[in-house]
Amino acid sequence: MPAFELNSVYQPLADQPKAIEQLSEGIEANERFQTLLGVTGSGKTATMAFTIEQVQRPALVIAHNKTLAAQLCNEFREFFPKNSVEYFVSYYDYYQPEAYVPAQDLYIEKDSSINEEIDRLRHAATSALFARRDVIVVASVSCIYGMGSPQKYNAQVVTLKKGDMVDRDEVLRKLVDNQYSRNDQVLGRGSFRVRGETLEVFPAYAETAFRAVFFGDEIEAVQHFDPLTGEVYGELEHIGIWPATHYATDRQTIERAVGEIRDELEMRTKELEAQGKLLESHRLRQRTQFDMEMLRELGFCNGIENYSRILDGRAPGSRPFCLLDFFPDDFVCFIDESHQTVPQIGGMYEGDRSRKATLVDYGFRLPSAMDNRPQTFDEFLTRTQQIVFVSATPGEFERNHASKIVEQIVRPTGIVDPEVEVRETKNQIDDLMNEIRGRVEHQERALVTTLTKKMAEDLTDYLMEYGFKVRYLHSEVDTLERIQIIRDLRLGEFDVLVGVNLLREGLDLPEVSLVAIVDADKEGFLRGETSLIQTIGRAARNVKGRVIMYADKESAAMKKAIDETNRRRAIQVAYNKEHGITPETIRKGISDMSDFLALESKVPSRGRRTRSAREEGMSAADIERTMVELEEEMLVAAEELRFEYAAKLRDEIKSLRRELDDLQART
Repeated sequence: MPAFELNSVYQPLADQPKAIEQLSEGIEANERFQTLLGVTGSGKTATMAFTIEQVQRPALVIAHNKTLAAQLCNEFREFFPKNSVEYFVSYYDYYQPEAYVPAQDLYIEKDSSINEEIDRLRHAATSALFARRDVIVVASVSCIYGMGSPQKYNAQVVTLKKGDMVDRDEVLRKLVDNQYSRNDQVLGRGSFRVRGETLEVFPAYAETAFRAVFFGDEIEAVQHFDPLTGEVYGELEHIGIWPATHYATDRQTIERAVGEIRDELEMRTKELEAQGKLLESHRLRQRTQFDMEMLRELGFCNGIENYSRILDGRAPGSRPFCLLDFFPDDFVCFIDESHQTVPQIGGMYEGDRSRKATLVDYGFRLPSAMDNRPQTFDEFLTRTQQIVFVSATPGEFERNHASKIVEQIVRPTGIVDPEVEVRETKNQIDDLMNEIRGRVEHQERALVTTLTKKMAEDLTDYLMEYGFKVRYLHSEVDTLERIQIIRDLRLGEFDVLVGVNLLREGLDLPEVSLVAIVDADKEGFLRGETSLIQTIGRAARNVKGRVIMYADKESAAMKKAIDETNRRRAIQVAYNKEHGITPETIRKGISDMSDFLALESKVPSRGRRTRSAREEGMSAADIERTMVELEEEMLVAAEELRFEYAAKLRDEIKSLRRELDDLQART
């Protein structure tokens, strides 16, 4: 098996070597919990990567939202180009869980829109964990939600090896049992087709397809090819095709499960009838019998996850399988931004249980559906033998349970924590506008945090009236638009971003040189010590970074946050002085995360324009034709809900427009 091998262009700097050594020693010594206290911009992701290379163990990195997980996955792929770095988040673009509101007698059917590309990436992650050890999976908290049995998932793999004697019809039956559909016309993801003696399969987790050529029952050749162009990438000795669903199971298990579901149905309907709940009993019988018929005929049904405990053969009340069960026992778990992620992991169980209990009570689901749930926090801990918490502001759990807290205070760039100034609230908006103007003149950006959504919107409108290019960001802005807003801020499409809680993004914004905190003395979640330190860190990517707190008094949280910032700043200044370091603003490519979220193919490019029009020597007519082609592709991508890819195409079109204008101006 290949070893973890870090890209040689990256070398540990500043506090990183010491942190890597301490964390690696702790992992090798089987220490249960460790905490990496790394300030914003100190290279915590790099430290995680170096530590993984040092200990040579599979790793799970958990982030508290999809956006941060995408950024981390992109960075780890740059660190480990030769190893398997996978992305595992919820595959729903839209998700309305099944629910019942008794007070209104309102049943809300489950409604969802599955992102097929993210579904592919989830399958890529689980299949990689069975195929190799050099695997890093970057996941959101969805990794603690129920999945099918990893043993059954792996047992259902279809292996095709050159020279083997196999029954081709039996192979086809196995593929159908694994939820692959036959389509002899169009070979799409999760399907297969048969042409004479040739079997072609497009795995649910892959971007390319595989071909097995038979001579009778002997496999003569196995090929890796492009399903669109037919281009053959190479000859293989063997391939393994994992199931198209994480709930794949064999026919024998289906028959056993249907029998157990029937027994539970009879028992539950008798209970409901004894309680005088005839409507609920009839409803449950009707719904469950339909699901049983679907399972018998297709091996699958809508809401099959509600029968996962029975399909897995688990005891009532036992925890469901999840992504953690696909890892080998010696894996290491890194929890990024742990001050937010740990409470999120702990809070998932109760909310899910309350909703399911209502469905069971009113006859919409069998009691066994309660066992399709997220892990409890204690269950999560039993499956993660070693955890490294990573945060600039570790929470109470991380501080109290870690055997050691490893500090990473000094940044490789030499940037020190920003100076924090407290100003009175009188005329604060006028003062803020003057500060913003100074940043705009130097092509720098500003962040302004408010306490409420309405204030964020009102302040945005007010700044717009005075000619500022400004946008707002809060919880009602959806994820895809949020990513684009942050990207536009970095590109200079606007200069000021106003938000309620800008911490939740977890993104690097090196162009930001000013962070203004309105109502800093109003103590609460958004103005607590942790939130204030995290917000101050937003200005720690730019050498000119500065923070202004508008307050009429100094709250206890403000004092602690300012004192901690000054402590870190003193350490950083002393280190720079000792080593003769001149701080430099962090340089980071703007399209990094967008490139990843576009989820473009990993196979060789099929003609995508990667150089500028000038470099390619394109004429004005060529540029105009290319713009039309890109616009058509952009509209198709938008219709297919690939919004990030559409945004990238839009930016390419803008770039071409500027080049066309320059070309026409010169002629």
